[in-house]
Amino acid sequence: MSDLIQLENRGHVAILTINNPPANTWTEESLGALAETIEALNADRNIFALVVTGQGEKFFSAGADLKTFADGDEGRANRMAQAFGHAFATLSRFRGVSIAAVNGYAMGGGLECAMACDIRIAEEHAQMALPEAGVGLLPCAGGTQNLPWLVGEGWAKRMILCGERVKADKALDIGLVEEVVPTGQSLEKAIELAEMACKQSPSSIARCKSLVMSARDGRSHDDGWRMERELFVELFATDDQREGVNAFLEKRKPEWKNR
Repeated sequence: MSDLIQLENRGHVAILTINNPPANTWTEESLGALAETIEALNADRNIFALVVTGQGEKFFSAGADLKTFADGDEGRANRMAQAFGHAFATLSRFRGVSIAAVNGYAMGGGLECAMACDIRIAEEHAQMALPEAGVGLLPCAGGTQNLPWLVGEGWAKRMILCGERVKADKALDIGLVEEVVPTGQSLEKAIELAEMACKQSPSSIARCKSLVMSARDGRSHDDGWRMERELFVELFATDDQREGVNAFLEKRKPEWKNR
């Protein structure tokens, strides 16, 4: 585990903090640590939800440090692109619910990290942008793919092609974030949502998430409905299915085993 990534477990919720002040920029080391951390959380049956936030009060993450690309080294560019892609793809595949507590600026790879999460809570002072084209680069960690899905092609083009930066209230209006909270309250709200998710069956959540994400793959409705039925039946091989139904019938809280 790198010092650039901090992890705290609160019950069934893991809190991951990007810890590279002052701007919480990503490095090859921290991206590798992020992927390793997510893989470890996936293997931990006791973790049902994940909250991602940035250290401090000003930055969620400013993305990559541009000094990394100043010399035009293609080999380094390839390593960083692969590291970004692998880290955020791994984050997207976290089996539980992931929530980004956007506590400040989320720029470039910082915004791409937030978009790799399932839900985004932004503080009222937060600002978001994908400014890569303005410095001769492009978003290489899901930005051009995830942003149009969330906000539509028009706003994606405004942000990527025109370099438009959006404040939290506009991000809420266009669907980039799900909620805006006062400064200093994003982590609290994200944990509240994570704890709500922990009341759901983790076995069900993992399958529901895969079904929702599969809609991005261009499958037909018939394929989606077929997958729903198949995964519904698959749940009957889990302990959580029996626990959930019987807990409801017995008027008690379920005790999920995540298997």
